[in-house]
Amino acid sequence: MQARFVRLAEKGRPAITITVDGRPVQALEGDTLMVAMLANGPSLRRSEFTDGNRAGFCLMGACQDCWVWTADGHRLRACSTIALDGMSLSTRQPEASWPNRV
Repeated sequence: MQARFVRLAEKGRPAITITVDGRPVQALEGDTLMVAMLANGPSLRRSEFTDGNRAGFCLMGACQDCWVWTADGHRLRACSTIALDGMSLSTRQPEASWPNRV
């Protein structure tokens, strides 16, 4: 799996690990989720409208193309959220849970 982003310089920050879809992803302290994820793979998530992959679009938090989800279902913009050591993320939108109706 080839990374979309390649880190060319500024590699001296402490390393951290986040989990994406159950797999450990290495990042550097201060990286955004987008940098961490795209430095380790080709895309951020699958499109909810088509069968294509998404890798962000505007890179500044305006387009809403880089949504990822926390383990408890909260939505985050990958381009503007700082990766924190131990974060657990999902690249797929969680299924809606509707109350049982009788």
